[in-house]
Amino acid sequence: MKHRLVSELGDDRDMVGAAWDAGQAQTLNPLDRLVYRSNLLGSDRRITNTGGGNTSSKMTQTDPVTGSPVDVLMVKGSGGDLRTAGSDHFCCLSLQRVQALEKRYLSSDPHGLKTPAEDEMVSLYPLCAVGTGTRAPSIDTPLHAFIPHRHVDHVHPDSVVAIAASKRGRQLTTEVFGDDVFWLDWQRPGFDLGLKLRNAIASHPQSKGAVLGGHGLICWADDDQECYELTIDLVNRAADYIESHDLGDLAFGAPRFTDLPEQQRNETLVTLLPWLRGKMADCGRLVATVETGDRIRQFVNSRDAARLAALGTSCPDHFLRTKIKPLYIDWDAGNERPETLQEKILSGLAQYQKDYRSYYERCCSPDSPPVRPTYPTVILIPGIGMIAWGKNKSESRVTAEFYRCAVEVMRGAEAIDEYVALSEQEAFDIEYWALEEAKLRRMPPEHPMARRVCVVVGAGSGIGQAVAARLAHEGAHIVAADRDHVAAQQTADSITEARGEGIGVAGTGVSACGPAIAHQVDITDRQAITGLLQQTVLAYGGIDDVIITAGVYESPDEFGHNTDQQWERSLGINVLGTYKVIDTVRSVWDSQELNGAAVVATSVNGLIAKRGSLAYDASKAAVTHLVRELAVELAPMVRVNGVAPAAVVNGSAMFPRDRVIASLTKYGLDHADDETDEALRDRLAQFYAKRTLLKQPVTPGDQAEAILFLVSDRARNTTGQILVVDGGLPEAFVR
Repeated sequence: MKHRLVSELGDDRDMVGAAWDAGQAQTLNPLDRLVYRSNLLGSDRRITNTGGGNTSSKMTQTDPVTGSPVDVLMVKGSGGDLRTAGSDHFCCLSLQRVQALEKRYLSSDPHGLKTPAEDEMVSLYPLCAVGTGTRAPSIDTPLHAFIPHRHVDHVHPDSVVAIAASKRGRQLTTEVFGDDVFWLDWQRPGFDLGLKLRNAIASHPQSKGAVLGGHGLICWADDDQECYELTIDLVNRAADYIESHDLGDLAFGAPRFTDLPEQQRNETLVTLLPWLRGKMADCGRLVATVETGDRIRQFVNSRDAARLAALGTSCPDHFLRTKIKPLYIDWDAGNERPETLQEKILSGLAQYQKDYRSYYERCCSPDSPPVRPTYPTVILIPGIGMIAWGKNKSESRVTAEFYRCAVEVMRGAEAIDEYVALSEQEAFDIEYWALEEAKLRRMPPEHPMARRVCVVVGAGSGIGQAVAARLAHEGAHIVAADRDHVAAQQTADSITEARGEGIGVAGTGVSACGPAIAHQVDITDRQAITGLLQQTVLAYGGIDDVIITAGVYESPDEFGHNTDQQWERSLGINVLGTYKVIDTVRSVWDSQELNGAAVVATSVNGLIAKRGSLAYDASKAAVTHLVRELAVELAPMVRVNGVAPAAVVNGSAMFPRDRVIASLTKYGLDHADDETDEALRDRLAQFYAKRTLLKQPVTPGDQAEAILFLVSDRARNTTGQILVVDGGLPEAFVR
């Protein structure tokens, strides 16, 4: 029988066998076939969540030392994601050596669940490696090694986890799967579970898989395509069973609270998120992902939401991100004011921290790792939805994904039975497992600009583009804003390509973004700036730093005069536009109560009196003083500084071809009409460089380095200053 996997988005395409291309698979070697199978399974979020699950194949390879054939277990390593895994995400282990660890394990006294022998086995897996791969083996390795079949899939589908998290999970497993699948009681993953699974398979020789209580699905076959299709079939059988019992609008006990319209939800979030981000910043700045989809809102608005949220999650992959439970705010959006929401959040945060410390103290042992940050990573608000937090966008997005999966698990379990979560002690023993602590300690240190959200206005070209790339390289989340939306999008796309999208498939609207987004903005239009602010907050939860490199140079006539309209445009963009941006963002800074920085690209033309560009020079002189005034206005929370470039020709939108030709003509430099823009700009840049002390062309990258310094904590005691980056023009020395 064929079943259909129905995703949350309403995709009811026939999944069984449709995605497997036998012709393509036939061209692949055994390892590439394993990668192919893994990617197919990971490509549907209903089959397994980001970073969760693992696959394996037993195959024969040549021992690189002896040159002899050896039976190996090729299994997805720790920390990889099935959807994006490549061959380097798999460990190649000698099957004989891994299985030989059983004797070592059984000889340990004591051995068994949660004994030191369990963790010791993990440290021995790398000694079983064949070849030079460096991927750390997963704690699930023995589940694959001791199954007497060539191919194994272990996944965490919402539909099967709903059965695994049901009070009558054992009975439901038989009811849904018959003799094809047996039930294995919850046990923390490890070597002991691998042995128990092997013994259970021996007792159920006709079985094709097992439901691991409170955990997920594992199944096996001796053909890889058969294994893949079996996984799909079992997931869909569970999904069909749950769908036939789904309560629809009455899920979670029916609605309790009324919903907010989308516009009002977003308006509430734009006000709430920066304030909340500031309240939770004791242990470092956080980045948000907002989920306001129909299924999440149905849950948070329901009668059972508070009860179910308090139970916590079940699947260990979930609460490693979502903590023992979320913070649920009992707020009636239809009858209570936003101010009441803030009051309830403050009270809820205080109680959550108190409860979390008590949970730690009840469950910890003398050798437990120190208590981690006590703030919630998931906040549920009726009428709005879910807010997930993390140290960066990728982390908050995967946290949102995991709790969205938890909601689907609870929906399914409550439809077919009664949802049960892992016990408090079991949850603690995974959250504070020594192996998880070691994994956290192995993580590389955060980049200097990590956790920060930077809005770069003028990011479509020149200095702004270079600044956006430089800040992103240091870990910042970038909002690339420009009047030219295409150029801004190219900047954002290049950052995302360089840094990667990250993990986690969650977020509503712009909040589903990666490390960078683009936004079109006219800085003379206050409403457009407000739109930029709103999109930034919905994407990341707040704003830390603003860098303004946008500006305009109005070419004067042959006598050096500008028209009144050119004067108005120069002052309107270079001065008033700069002020409008910073003044609009001030509301976010005030709400967050976190230190921030603003850096404005001025010009040495604002420091030197000369002929030929009166409107531009006067506007840059005005914005130079505006920097000082704003430094006074925004102290002590926000530092405001400026960078004064000179003659940044290459890569700058301020030097279009006609201006470059006019300058070359002005200085008597040879040029031809058929020369490329690049050649003309380079000639002008070299001319300008010869006038400086350092004799080098000034580049957008030079300005980006200066701006990075002024934004970063290295300049934490610098404000109201203008840093000149011009190659050395004595007449521009600041006096």
